[in-house]
Amino acid sequence: MTRKATGDIAAGRLPPQRIAENFADKHPRLERQAALVAAARCLYCYDAPCIQACPTGIDIPSFIKRITTDNLRGAATDILDANIFGGTCARVCPTEILCEGSCVRNHDDGRAVEIGALQRYATDWVFEQDVKLFERAPESGRHIAVVGAGPAGLACAHALARAGHRVTVYDEKPKPGGLNEYGIAEYKMLEFAQREIAWLMSIGGIEIVPGKALGRELSLAKLREGFDAVFLGMGLAGVNALGLEGERMPGVHDAVEFIAALRQSDDFATLPVGRRVVVIGGGNTAVDAAVQSKKLGAEVVSMVYRRGPDSMSATHVEQAYAKSQGVHVIHWAAPRRLVATSGVVAAVEFEHTRLGANGKLEGSGEYFMLDADIVLKAIGQLFVPAALDGGAASLALANGRIAVDASFATSLPGVYAGGDCVAEGIDLTVQAVEHGKRAARAIDRMLMSSTTKPHRAGVPA
Repeated sequence: MTRKATGDIAAGRLPPQRIAENFADKHPRLERQAALVAAARCLYCYDAPCIQACPTGIDIPSFIKRITTDNLRGAATDILDANIFGGTCARVCPTEILCEGSCVRNHDDGRAVEIGALQRYATDWVFEQDVKLFERAPESGRHIAVVGAGPAGLACAHALARAGHRVTVYDEKPKPGGLNEYGIAEYKMLEFAQREIAWLMSIGGIEIVPGKALGRELSLAKLREGFDAVFLGMGLAGVNALGLEGERMPGVHDAVEFIAALRQSDDFATLPVGRRVVVIGGGNTAVDAAVQSKKLGAEVVSMVYRRGPDSMSATHVEQAYAKSQGVHVIHWAAPRRLVATSGVVAAVEFEHTRLGANGKLEGSGEYFMLDADIVLKAIGQLFVPAALDGGAASLALANGRIAVDASFATSLPGVYAGGDCVAEGIDLTVQAVEHGKRAARAIDRMLMSSTTKPHRAGVPA
C-alpha cells in the first residue's frame, strides 16, 4: 500500500462562525425557572448518598433546598465552603459516576437530579456578581509555600489564607490554574478558569509567582528553610511514551500539548489540524483531544483503546459524547508501528488485542492500519521525581508518586502534598481540591500548635 507524505495539516478547515458554534458551551447555565423545576425533584434524603459520593462532601440537599427559595448566596456558600473550585467541578466533574450516579432518583424514575447543573447555577451567580462569601482570619504571622497553582495548590492556598496565613504559590506556567487552564477541553470551560481564580484570590493573603519550577528555579531544601510549611501540588509533568520507533517524528504529539495550545489560542480558526487524526488512549484527555480535533474540522478522527469500553477511564457519558461528535471509537487494539513517509507520520499500524487464558491482555496476531496526518498520544501522565531536586532522596515515594499519610503529610517534616502527584486517590479535579483542603487543615493545626518562631522572609521570587 502506498501512502503519500502528510501535507494535510492546515488551519481554517471550517469557517470561523462554524468553529465558534462548535466550541459553544457544552452545557449552558440553567435559567431560573428550569433551575427551580430541577431543584424541586430533590427528595432531600436523610444521610443522602450523593453527599457520600462527592469527594469534597458538599451538602447537596442543603444547597438544592436553598435554590428552591432563591437563596443563591446560601446555596453557593454550601458549595464553595466545601469545594472552592465548585464552579469548575460543576462543569467537568463526572457527576454520572459520583453524586448523580448515587442519586436515589435513579431508582425512582430512572433520572437523577441535575446536581451538576444546579451547582453551576448557584456558583455562576457568585462569579458574575463578584459576591464575597469568605473573609480571612486575623494575620497569623505564618508563611507557607505552595508549589503548583492547580486545583490542589490553590485549594490549599485559599484554605490557609482563610485561616490567616500568608501563602506564596509558585507555578512553572505563565498563568495559574493547572489542568483547569491548560488541560481541559475548551467547550467545557469557555475562559472560565481565570475568572474563578480571580474570585478565589480576592480573599487576600495569596501571592502567585509564575515561571518558577521545582528543580529549576526552586529547590525543596530552600523552600523548607524559608517557609513555615510547604505544600507540593505540581501534578504530573511527564507523559507516558508509546515505546515505538519514530515516536518523535513530525506529526506525533502529546494530546496534553494539543489541548494546552488550543486553550491558549485567541483564534481557533488559526489552529492547524489534520484531515485524518488518530488519538491513542481511552481517558478524558483522549476524548477531549479527539472531540476538539473534530470541532476544528478534521474529517476522520479515530480514538483507539487497547481494551474494551468498560475499562476506559473516560466515563460512558464522555464516550457517548465523543461518538455523537463523529469520533470513530475503536476498542481492543494496540499501536505496534508508526509508518512514515519522507520522515513524517502517515499511518499507524495496530494489532487487535484480546484477553488471554490468564486474563492478561495479549495480541491476536491480526493487524490493521489507520492513515494519519496527526497522531495524538493520550496514554497517561506520570510524576517526575527529578523535579524534587534532591528532595527525592529523603521524600518517600509510592507507586511512582509522593507518599502521604491521612493528613497528606509527606515523609519530610513540614512538607505536605496533594493532587495528582501523590500516590493515593483518583486523578480528578474534585479529588485534588479535597487533597488541598485537607492538607491545609493539617498544616494549620501543625502551625498553630508549634512554638517555633515563624519564618518571615520566604524565598525571593
